[in-house]
Amino acid sequence: MTDHSPDAAVRALYRRLLDCWDRRDGLGFAALFSSEGSIVGFDGSSVNGRREIAAHLASIFADHPTPVYVAKIREVRLLAADVVLLRAIAGLIPRGAGDITPGLNAIQSLLVRNQSDGWRIELFQNTPAAFHGQPALAAEITAELRALLS
Repeated sequence: MTDHSPDAAVRALYRRLLDCWDRRDGLGFAALFSSEGSIVGFDGSSVNGRREIAAHLASIFADHPTPVYVAKIREVRLLAADVVLLRAIAGLIPRGAGDITPGLNAIQSLLVRNQSDGWRIELFQNTPAAFHGQPALAAEITAELRALLS
């Protein structure tokens, strides 16, 4: 039996988002957003709308050998009947490597809304998990993500 709950739908949407990144599929990534959806990238860049998101990713994928994600969802919270917040931790594994690069660990947040065509991302924020002055917290996230690799 398939779980059609908002929790399950949003978890699946997040996994599809990471899968599109891992496959370097900018169009597929952008298609998961609402027409007015936005991303705030790891470097602080802000990109709005499906077309701009796809173009932004096309540039990244053309110029960089992007690593692949390993991630752990920490929270899925229903904010309203049609709005969900997802929070996760994520790390990146360089292609061909077997371990994450701790300096690229991130805290990720998705704000998702159920629309007539299904659940769509309104905001994806990818914030560095730098934990300035708190190296133990950075090490905890690295260990938690590495545990997912085994």
